[in-house]
Amino acid sequence: MHLLHLFDLSLIARCDEPALEWNGTTFTFGELESRSNRVANALRARGFVKGDRLCVYLANRVELIDIYLACVKLGVIFVPINILYRDREIAHITGDAEPRVLIDEQSLPALMDEAAHADDSRPSESLDGPTPAAIIYTSGTTGASKGAVLTHDNFAANAVNLLAAWQIGERDRFLLALPLFHIHALGNGLHTWLISGCRLRLLERFDHRSAIDELLEFQPTLFFGVPTIYVRLLETPIEAARAIGATMRLFVSGSAPLPARVFEQFRERFGHAILERYGMTETFMNLSNPYVGERRPGTVGFPLPGIAARIVDGELEVKGANVFAGYWRRPEATAASFTEDGFFRTGDLAERSTDGYYTLLGRRGDLIISGGFNIYPREIEELLLEQAGVREAAVTGVADELRGEVPIAFLVGDFDEAELERICRAELASFKVPRRFARVDSIPRTALGKVQKHLLPR
Repeated sequence: MHLLHLFDLSLIARCDEPALEWNGTTFTFGELESRSNRVANALRARGFVKGDRLCVYLANRVELIDIYLACVKLGVIFVPINILYRDREIAHITGDAEPRVLIDEQSLPALMDEAAHADDSRPSESLDGPTPAAIIYTSGTTGASKGAVLTHDNFAANAVNLLAAWQIGERDRFLLALPLFHIHALGNGLHTWLISGCRLRLLERFDHRSAIDELLEFQPTLFFGVPTIYVRLLETPIEAARAIGATMRLFVSGSAPLPARVFEQFRERFGHAILERYGMTETFMNLSNPYVGERRPGTVGFPLPGIAARIVDGELEVKGANVFAGYWRRPEATAASFTEDGFFRTGDLAERSTDGYYTLLGRRGDLIISGGFNIYPREIEELLLEQAGVREAAVTGVADELRGEVPIAFLVGDFDEAELERICRAELASFKVPRRFARVDSIPRTALGKVQKHLLPR
């Protein structure tokens, strides 16, 4: 089977049912089927064929869903780009993926105008489980991001697991405020919605100033968030929090560790124990706290059905139908990521309790996770070292109450801090910009020249 077989449980079988609320308009599943068919036929008229890549640089909107579904129907590989990325980062992805086209705010109207005049019958294409559905770029330790090739089978295995493990069904009301360029919203949110046939309200982004009103008005039963969002929701007045909690069935958190303090404060205020789980771009969801049973603070629970997990030399390794096909055009990186017996090396350190709960202990490398986004210091360091006067650079993460971690830069040389910040804001996504540029006399290194970041002042 491929994804359309599962999507048709809603697009065809529930064609008259309300599917999506976006910007004050409600679309049925049948309308989404017709819209995406027209986009697919417009893309085919442009020359797109199975295996072509299409990059999308858009904030959440109904047209982004139209384009994704069109790509699935054509066998075109969907390549979402973080909307916080700037020219430098976008150029790397487009240069690596070599898409036939990049769709952004400027080019979207032309495509949608072509689609408005296209046939709304579904195009025919030969698809199967191993067919690539998306390439999602995840940063590498060298600063050059790698494209994880995700197949129909990968997406399907993940969604079916979550539908069963988290009891997601057509009666749910799902409020989704996470960005669809991220595996969290695309792989978990979009696919569980399309397969279950529940009602989705999509927001362009999470805005803490309007979030309470959205939650009270829509009365969702299902909500996916990252720790930063749950920290913000702790500001909700107790009366509103209780009202939101009264209609909610499940709060899920992921993309970064959820502090136990936030877990307990949220349970006290909303009356719900947040379900924390663990996944990666390359693997979708690997482990989850139970829907029924103890959701243990600070842990990520147990391996999901069909997923094998083990700890080797402190590092968590996983294996299952959820694990990606490999890195786009990087056979050596792909080979290095897998063991001889087919387990994927996650790079995350973990431990397992005697009763089976897994706890993550941090990255084997020096990954910084800020507000659910991955930051690899080397990328920032390379940009800083390009600037006049900077002789040495080391970027590391420090604890932050709201975002979990934020990057700070330690620099040797003669430089203007304000100018460095300006350059970083122009060249990097906002969450990657160092919060502080600290001048130091030297950066500690081993005898072999390796930077000892743990010896840097904080």
